[in-house]
Amino acid sequence: MKIALTGASGFLGRTLAPRLIAAGHSVEPVNLRASAGLPTVDAVVHLAGEPVAQRWTPQAKRRILDSRVQLTRELVESMARLSPRPATFISASAIGIYGSQGDRILGEDSPPGSGFLSDVCVVWERTAGVANALGIRVVNLRTGVVLGNGGALARMLPAFRWGAGGRLGSGRQWMSWIHIHDWAALIEFALREKRLHGPLNATAPNPVTNAEFTRTLASILHRPAFAAVPAFALKLLFGEMAGVLLSSQRVLPKAAQAAGFQFLYPDLGPALHHLLGRAGSSAQPPALLHCI
Repeated sequence: MKIALTGASGFLGRTLAPRLIAAGHSVEPVNLRASAGLPTVDAVVHLAGEPVAQRWTPQAKRRILDSRVQLTRELVESMARLSPRPATFISASAIGIYGSQGDRILGEDSPPGSGFLSDVCVVWERTAGVANALGIRVVNLRTGVVLGNGGALARMLPAFRWGAGGRLGSGRQWMSWIHIHDWAALIEFALREKRLHGPLNATAPNPVTNAEFTRTLASILHRPAFAAVPAFALKLLFGEMAGVLLSSQRVLPKAAQAAGFQFLYPDLGPALHHLLGRAGSSAQPPALLHCI
């Protein structure tokens, strides 16, 4: 299968591209802003977008929205001009679409929540869904916290290794996470599994609370984790974006499991053990930013 990939140089793309190539696929990195359009391919995987983990000034919020909606629209328009057209379009989304839902169990059929990220994801998925009218199967990949040797885990590790790790806010908020190998495997599965379409939660089947995540990570590192970052401190430092750290999303991968996808790392402990066995050491001093 020939696959066009946006965001190939990012944290997620750097894991996905080699996996697809190892599975026998041809991967074509794409930057629409630097090229005339899409090549003729069998599928498009769209990962590119402005980072969410930054202070949400009005300008940053505009960049976050535009980078997702405008680029997705350009991809759909490029696909419309191809002959033949791609059979599949896997477009990144996020579990942020559900908003903060407390202890409620969330599946792909759960309605959108409220807030900036939820609104962004709704428009993002709607824009990608236009490709359905072109005869292209669209999968909206609603990704949770991806644990890998980079990304969120890399920002957490220095503080925890210095014994300065701790829960965020009350710690009662649910974290829906996924090992990066399972995340990449799920995309490969979705490319070949034609029954999958529409929303697809890319999260492990066993979400944990922030407090449980903190205890598990500290235990594996053999470090204490008595520190806690109060909600008001997060809001002072990060403004509206602090809501991402404090929101509670107990998301289950119902569609993936119903289609027969098997998670290699369904539980947090083994997932962290695997990653930390490869992560190497860090001697950076603790900083609150590492908790994001």
